Amino acid sequence: MKTSRFLLSTIKETPADAELISHQLMLRAGMIRKLGAGIYTWLPLGLRVLKKVEKVVREEMDRIGAQEILMPSIQPAELWHESGRWAQYGAELLRITDRHHHEFCYGPTHEEVVTDLARRELRSYKQLPLILYQIQTKFRDEIRPRFGVMRAREFLMKDAYSFHEDDASLKTTYDVMYETYARIFQRLGLNCRAVLADSGTIGGKITHEFHALAESGESLLAYSDESGYAANVETAEALMPLGERKPATKKITLVNTGSAHTIEEVCHLLKIDPKQTVKTLIVKGREKPFVALVLRGDHQLNEIKAAQLDAVASPLAFASEADVLKTVGCPVGSIGPIDLNMPVIIDRSASVLSDFVCGANQADHHYRDVNWERDVAIEMIADIRNIEAGDPSPDGKGHIRFARGIEVGQVFQLGTRYSTSMNATVLNEKGEMSTLFMGCYGIGVSRTVAAAIEQSHDEKGIIWPDAMAPFHIAIIPLIKDAQDEMSQKIKALAEQLYEQLTKVGYEVLLDDREERPGVKFADMDLIGIPHRLVLSPRLGLEQVEYKSRKSADVTTVSMKQLINFFKEINLLD
Repeated sequence: MKTSRFLLSTIKETPADAELISHQLMLRAGMIRKLGAGIYTWLPLGLRVLKKVEKVVREEMDRIGAQEILMPSIQPAELWHESGRWAQYGAELLRITDRHHHEFCYGPTHEEVVTDLARRELRSYKQLPLILYQIQTKFRDEIRPRFGVMRAREFLMKDAYSFHEDDASLKTTYDVMYETYARIFQRLGLNCRAVLADSGTIGGKITHEFHALAESGESLLAYSDESGYAANVETAEALMPLGERKPATKKITLVNTGSAHTIEEVCHLLKIDPKQTVKTLIVKGREKPFVALVLRGDHQLNEIKAAQLDAVASPLAFASEADVLKTVGCPVGSIGPIDLNMPVIIDRSASVLSDFVCGANQADHHYRDVNWERDVAIEMIADIRNIEAGDPSPDGKGHIRFARGIEVGQVFQLGTRYSTSMNATVLNEKGEMSTLFMGCYGIGVSRTVAAAIEQSHDEKGIIWPDAMAPFHIAIIPLIKDAQDEMSQKIKALAEQLYEQLTKVGYEVLLDDREERPGVKFADMDLIGIPHRLVLSPRLGLEQVEYKSRKSADVTTVSMKQLINFFKEINLLD
């Protein structure tokens, strides 16, 4: 491709509304243009990168025998009512009504549609296992779309679904898909880590997320400093502290704490460590109106863990200040676990405290030297807090450290979550109807592009991994005067080299614009072409200057040896 025929829409200034570096560089490099909130047009340069990601994904999916399909993006509401997700999915589901007053949605995911397909097409266990996948546009009505394509409303996704006769077959395919995802991201040149995760609205009990490690990532990941354990902080287990709870040493005392209501204020007033306090949070219950959650004062509630407790309503909802005042008889800042008329669930770390401080369920008062069993019964102990750096790793090896990541993929063992509600069955070996087991596997194709930029860039622009680069090689002829004989020869040589490299199989961008050298160099650095060749009168007609985008070093290469040079650096591997 020649720049004179290519829509190269680079801009110098950083757009004011672009926060993340990937958003800034995708706009500046002319990869995308905003159409509406969270909705983007992909320009030729950006689309070439997107297609590179698709290519690797397709190759690896086809490699394991998955079959590509294409399902409608508009889905009938009836299927979502069958699965129970029409109301459950919430406001992110864009609902549509047609002229006949039939309800539809713009699909954010395709579990319902593919389950309907399976129950219509699959008849026998002999057709299993089966993996179907598609690469298609999705839409989720994000309340606050931001960060460009990182959190867009419309995005490109690869979603795959597997069907099985039993759980053992599902687990086998899940392992295959896990390895396939690891291979996809490795081929794309991403530094990724797989972590245990929460399944959210998709469902299923076992799931892993694949995160591109980056300081700008929205997800906080917990990992062991001595083993391969890794999990999203939403699901990382905080272990029960070792050792027994120390016996009580003091009598319980009621103290007036006045306007001190927060843990920080109470600790300052009483001159105690937050680790010797507990805080009590009131949430809505599943069977009882309200449930109390008790944590150590310095710990934070993990809402994902709490919402999974049988006694707690899901999605998690906190009691209002009016509810607390009516039910407990005091403001929020004075709640404690003693004599509460509701179920009380105590976090593991809070359950081993002795002689601690808590709210007294009286306005402006707290209790000192409270002890479990003596002053308040222990009804239930559960892991309901966020894990913290330095905590023991859940696998018993080492301690927890944190890293940030960008979620680019996730794999789920759905089990019979959808096949049961939608009656998707096949005849088993005994001739009996058997409910299908299912797996679900997604990759954010458009998000992967942004994640690669977050991981690999510098002050000049993008640094693409070879597998994702829009072009392999940029050729820049430096011509001072188009009428000069030597300049004409350099121009002809650039055309010749362009044809030669293209025939060999390289994707080449020839910068034949009548621009100053500085402009050409800046644009090629900005758009991140991995390999740059410069031709100039200074070098003559027998040599070319080579530079890798990842290095500041410049090498002079003989024109005759150029093809061998690229083979030696394994450009297409």
